Amino acid sequence: MGEQARAEPANAAKAPKSAQPTKTAKTAKTAKTAKTAKTAKTAKSAKPAKPSRPESQLALVRRARRINRELADVYPYAHPELDFENPFQLLVATVLSAQTTDLRVNQTTPALFAAYPTPEDMAAADPEALEQLIRPTGFFRAKAKSLLGLSAALRDRFDGEVPGRLKDLVTLPGVGRKTANVVLGNAFGVPGLTVDTHFGRLVRRWKWTDQEDPEKVEAEIAALFPKSEWTMLSHRIIFHGRRVCHARKPACGACPIAPLCPAYGEGEIDPDKAKKLLKYEMGGQPGQRLRPPADYPGSPAAPLGAAG
Repeated sequence: MGEQARAEPANAAKAPKSAQPTKTAKTAKTAKTAKTAKTAKTAKSAKPAKPSRPESQLALVRRARRINRELADVYPYAHPELDFENPFQLLVATVLSAQTTDLRVNQTTPALFAAYPTPEDMAAADPEALEQLIRPTGFFRAKAKSLLGLSAALRDRFDGEVPGRLKDLVTLPGVGRKTANVVLGNAFGVPGLTVDTHFGRLVRRWKWTDQEDPEKVEAEIAALFPKSEWTMLSHRIIFHGRRVCHARKPACGACPIAPLCPAYGEGEIDPDKAKKLLKYEMGGQPGQRLRPPADYPGSPAAPLGAAG
């Protein structure tokens, strides 16, 4: 994300108890259909924001928090899109996610963790063997160096455990604030903002900040929300950026928060054309996780090399 816990997504009225999962799936599908219709109607009625006098800080806070509430309604199932079972797996997956998709990382890590399940195992790995396992994620030599270094540091300085403090995490090779916040927020329950490319793009489009430096973006956005919201806010913004508010062709005409967006109109505003730009579960496609949360309404991703 990259930088983010795993798992974190019949019809008869008199169906037996064993049919309950199907009933739940039907309910989720019905809710998704209604939400899609509501989204299309909302986006169709949206108009570009008119220039006005400078926004006060109070007005900005109110607008930002309203957008967060709307996103919470659209993505109640928002979650980290990296598969993991423990803090070490999340840390490694987040490092691997740089300059690639979470999908490709999720397709790569099953074999990686089967070979090296612990920091001690990975620290002792043959560099070339490690490189070959993570090759599909790109920049595999640099990433292998980081994984060997952070694994050795965990073994030697933290008793083989991933630390639960920001100041400790950022001392590990290949780990910056973004990766640290992903791990803290999703493996330890410590609130943090994940300022990745999607997060930065959207908060600037929404005029929450005009900063480009990730740490300055983090500081300014943190000031708009209670600390308790930081982790889920990050998930919602990243979800929206990956599905609707794309870098080159944002799907403005299918955006559920179009009426609140100062950048409405930068992308496709025709609802039918915009709908074709939606991705993952919003566009009827599989998600990025091979093992998505139980409440995820889309389909899981296919393993690496699977047909289709």
